[in-house]
Amino acid sequence: MPTFTIGDADFLLDGSPVRLLSGALHYPRIHPGQWRDRIVKARQLGLNTIETYVFWNEHSPEPDVFDTSGRLDLVRFLQLVADEGMHAIVRPGPYACAEWDNGGLPAWLTSDPQVGLRRSEPHYLKAVTEYLHRVYDLVAPLQVDRGGPVVLVQVENEYGAYGDDADYLQALVDVTRDAGIAVPLITVDQPEPQMLERGSLPTLHRTGSFGGRAAERLATLRQHQPTGPLMCSEFWCGWFDHWGDRHHTAPPDASAAELDAILSAGASVNVYMVHGGTSFGLTSGANDKGVYQPTVTSYDYDAPLDEAGNPTAKFWAFREVIARYAPVPDDVPAPAVPAPELSVPLRPVAPLRTAAEAVAPWLVVDADQDAPPTFDQLRHWRGLAFQRAWLPTAATERVLAVGEVRDRVQVWLDGRPVGVLARDHHDRTLVLPAGGGELLLLVEDQGRVGYGPRLGEVKGVLGPVTVGGVPVRGWQSLVVEHDALAAAVAAQAVDDDEAPVADLAGPVLAHAAFTLDEPADDLFLDTTGWGKGLAWVNGWPLGRYWSRGPQHTLYVPAPATRAGRNDLVVLELGIAAPVARFVARPDLGHTEA
Repeated sequence: MPTFTIGDADFLLDGSPVRLLSGALHYPRIHPGQWRDRIVKARQLGLNTIETYVFWNEHSPEPDVFDTSGRLDLVRFLQLVADEGMHAIVRPGPYACAEWDNGGLPAWLTSDPQVGLRRSEPHYLKAVTEYLHRVYDLVAPLQVDRGGPVVLVQVENEYGAYGDDADYLQALVDVTRDAGIAVPLITVDQPEPQMLERGSLPTLHRTGSFGGRAAERLATLRQHQPTGPLMCSEFWCGWFDHWGDRHHTAPPDASAAELDAILSAGASVNVYMVHGGTSFGLTSGANDKGVYQPTVTSYDYDAPLDEAGNPTAKFWAFREVIARYAPVPDDVPAPAVPAPELSVPLRPVAPLRTAAEAVAPWLVVDADQDAPPTFDQLRHWRGLAFQRAWLPTAATERVLAVGEVRDRVQVWLDGRPVGVLARDHHDRTLVLPAGGGELLLLVEDQGRVGYGPRLGEVKGVLGPVTVGGVPVRGWQSLVVEHDALAAAVAAQAVDDDEAPVADLAGPVLAHAAFTLDEPADDLFLDTTGWGKGLAWVNGWPLGRYWSRGPQHTLYVPAPATRAGRNDLVVLELGIAAPVARFVARPDLGHTEA
């Protein structure tokens, strides 16, 4: 069987020097029906390796679950990599970052006050050990020395930016080796001396993450990794976007020049991302460096392959650079074909509250608590929840005050809309009109922070909650099972061409049916004219949309469509035009603020 080792200056495949030309693909961000297409196109770029994260929270939404079905079938993904004659790098974390919800850590774990994150704390290490063994049960048989594609496994992720617990890193190494992983182990950190020192061990091979000043960064890396191959294992060729910000791009010629600098130094590289894909459903995370910033649904990343997998100018610029250092295939990707355009009525089906009450009960966690239970107390790890309490009648206005909003709250009093509390605006108060009755909140988790000291924070409305200075108690909660509600809407929807079409007033579930003669290559759902919400096509969770942009289309992967009738379900939280449009090309927003 082949061997893959680290020599004095190079990676060695069967004893001969080899340079890893890798590209990052996150299998949960790609419809499994398109995995092969993206891997083939990465090979056509001239790459010989595919790298991927493993997102713990996606595989394990609850402690005793490890899901490997559908878009979580890691083994099938790695087998497809092998089918193209490519190597694989696996990065199981346990922490990932990657602009993913909670950095890939399960909220059921981070919500446990006994758990000490990313350090040698017994409760954390117990859960991590169980998780890694489940991952390595899949990965170990696919290592290169067993005839598989896996040549490297990464330990933790940019740990030097977070902590310095060498015992923790050693525990991860021990678990990895005990699980039968024999290939070389690497770490990655930004090429800052302190980060490189804190984030690795002498027994691990250090690599760097950067997007510019390649020669300088490689020189710093070499000072801390004096032997073996140099590798930029995250070459940032683009960037991600936040809601309300601009769409980030990096000029193809500038990125190609940095790639050339890496390769001319003899280093290996992993292009992050060769194809970013989409943070489907509610998997996109957030950042908070003083201001909370949720990330958008598209993970296009201005990569060589765009969100729909089509080659960009950066693809051809990178291919030209790679051809100077390694053979590139003769076959190339076919040109992109514009998506079909169509427009159909979008009709309301049921108010969100009514639909939610039909499938779940109102819950009381602690009637004496002076705030609604957090999502973590409800064991509701993503999405939305209604929460209510009753106020006595008052003849004058009163101020509703909360401790903190995580992340957005719509407020009604006695059925009348009052306003919105938004975390990114640092809202803490809202004036209630005179009167009383049911105080109703619709609380939205917009994505858990995935980087920095706020990693693992709880979601919901933090107390105390007061009205007119008086604590509010007796809270009840109604979890919104959004995926189940969308499936029910699609199953029960009856098209009525005579029904009047008017603007949708949310929170509401709506439906549109559209017909295709055959499954579309891809579709782009235009969300212009809609407010804020979620969308599904034939049950596939397209993700979040928001009128503040920069993103104004949602990507519909071709395998999610079918010949004949297709069902679009929309959960609109605000006001939306009563039409669903599919357009020829994506709109990810302006590149200037």
